[in-house]
Amino acid sequence: MTDTIESLQQKMDAAALALDFEEAKRCRDRISLMRGGATASEAEHADSAGLLRQQPGAMGLGTSQQRVAPPPGWQPPPKPDPMTSGRTSRGRRRGA
Repeated sequence: MTDTIESLQQKMDAAALALDFEEAKRCRDRISLMRGGATASEAEHADSAGLLRQQPGAMGLGTSQQRVAPPPGWQPPPKPDPMTSGRTSRGRRRGA
């Protein structure tokens, strides 16, 4: 059975009134996927467990896109030494 956005909206509202927030969240995610261009069957079978919602206060340019979380165990590369970065032998003054 394929649901329309309107029927999913009604299910979400009914689930929220019944305090079943997990079902309301699933309906909300399916509505978002369908508004984004997915078909009803694709939205029904999509795994939305890994979606991260925006945090309040994180508004600004480019924040409408979801952030990609780094894989577990990933560490950023070491920062370069500030005393040696950007210095070359050509840039020094001669005969001071």
